[in-house]
Amino acid sequence: MHKKSTISALFDYISQGELDNQYRIDTITHIQKNPASWWQRSTLDGHVTASAWILNEEKDHALFLHHAKINRWLQPGGHLDETDISPTQGAIREAREETGIAKLTLDAFHKGAIFDVDVHLIAAHKHEAAHLHYDLRYLVQSGETTGTTVTISHESLGFRWISLKEVEEQFEPSLARMAKKTLQTIKNTKKPEI
Repeated sequence: MHKKSTISALFDYISQGELDNQYRIDTITHIQKNPASWWQRSTLDGHVTASAWILNEEKDHALFLHHAKINRWLQPGGHLDETDISPTQGAIREAREETGIAKLTLDAFHKGAIFDVDVHLIAAHKHEAAHLHYDLRYLVQSGETTGTTVTISHESLGFRWISLKEVEEQFEPSLARMAKKTLQTIKNTKKPEI
């Protein structure tokens, strides 16, 4: 896993607000404090994870999975593996494993850059103590429509394509923030009518 390029990507990440910037700084600090194990589950106080904010073909819905372990609707993603060369690759791998969608591409506008950073507490579970996830999130485009059935893994209880507007207005701040960023990105990249 490339520590230097991950820190560089976090320095390049443009924060939108105080909390967003604090998450970015906290993640950089975590990586610097744990130079050999910043992404490994064995780093008990916390580790870097990666997730994919998957849009449908029309770019008006995001894919959510009902996470079995924590009983919440979330974007696909999770822990990084030894075989992942970067968090970006880890996010795509996790998304393919959890959704069965083979054709996933990084958003052309962001060119694989970090789309969002979130730091959240994972509650203690069985033999695992409470710890932090420093989640690097990437904007991903699928060729699927909202009518597409997704093949979920054993980690999920179900899936839903949810409109970005609904996510922005009704979901927890961490997810609403990504919906808002997505809507703003789409607005900024639309070509003016002639």
